[in-house]
Amino acid sequence: MASYVILSRVSPQALEDPKEFRQLAEKVSAEIKAECPGVIWKESYGTLGRFDIVDIVESDDPKQMARAIMILRTSGHETTETLMATPWKGFLAGL
Repeated sequence: MASYVILSRVSPQALEDPKEFRQLAEKVSAEIKAECPGVIWKESYGTLGRFDIVDIVESDDPKQMARAIMILRTSGHETTETLMATPWKGFLAGL
């Protein structure tokens, strides 16, 4: 299964109050689970710096990955950068 790192920034205009963020996160998560069953969320991190959120996901279906990213961008009001990730040992073995 392919691994991906999704780096996200939430639009400042997305929420009037930071307390609304939990509701938005739950809504987006439910939408992705319903529409992209082939995308498995492994971990999510809130970060301080250039990105607000780092998600680690897995999927063997690039179309479902693309759909999940579009849900984050539209429903989650996020800009994203997505990186395909290879476990280090596998990366070295492929060199």
